[in-house]
Amino acid sequence: MKKSVVYLGVALIAFANVSFASKERPVSDIKNRIVFSQTVTPLNVAIRKGDLETVKKFVEYGVDVNETSEGLSPLMIAARYNKTEIIKFLLSKGARLNEKDEHGFTALKYAQLSNAKEAIGLLKNS
Repeated sequence: MKKSVVYLGVALIAFANVSFASKERPVSDIKNRIVFSQTVTPLNVAIRKGDLETVKKFVEYGVDVNETSEGLSPLMIAARYNKTEIIKFLLSKGARLNEKDEHGFTALKYAQLSNAKEAIGLLKNS
């Protein structure tokens, strides 16, 4: 009885593999359907992590504090994630406070949507 169950299991696995293999699409079809999103800049990764020292290094080496990534400026990302020290630094380096994204949202709006109370207070007073 145990051998019968094992043989049945092996047969089902083999059948499933053959079934899936016969429905495989050519690689060219798959490549044509892949949609790549915009890449995230290293500056924005550092902002999301809250790594102020790395953000300072990037700006020191010439990264634009207003360059958008995924449609958001670094200030918008800092506001969204309530990174107040980074917000202060970006503003001191010329980040545009009233810049809007494609939806018409500013950094303040992203802070409000995220309920980032410290960022909201900081942006309102700037």
